[in-house]
Amino acid sequence: MGKVSESSLFFPGFDKLVHCGFFFVFVVFFSTAIIRQHNYPFLPFKYALLIVVAAILFGGGIELLQAYVFTWRDGSWDDLFADTVGVLMGMYSVLVTAAAINNHVKK
Repeated sequence: MGKVSESSLFFPGFDKLVHCGFFFVFVVFFSTAIIRQHNYPFLPFKYALLIVVAAILFGGGIELLQAYVFTWRDGSWDDLFADTVGVLMGMYSVLVTAAAINNHVKK
């Protein structure tokens, strides 16, 4: 984040929190789009797995680009780990929320 990370407004690890948060939101939006597009009551396992793999590969691709293409950025395993945590948290949230909604609707 350059000089921005040296600001008193940010704390150590803020960058990792942002990575996690962005990928959490990305997975929730992606999953919601699949559920609404196919009019599913829940997210099927094959789509959940596909979304998780695609999101992690997307995060890995970004880190590879930062490491080898962009000279002003650095690729980081820590960032990829934060991305993966965000992906898994997002998918867990989608699956739990869909299950809760389906159980409530059935009663």
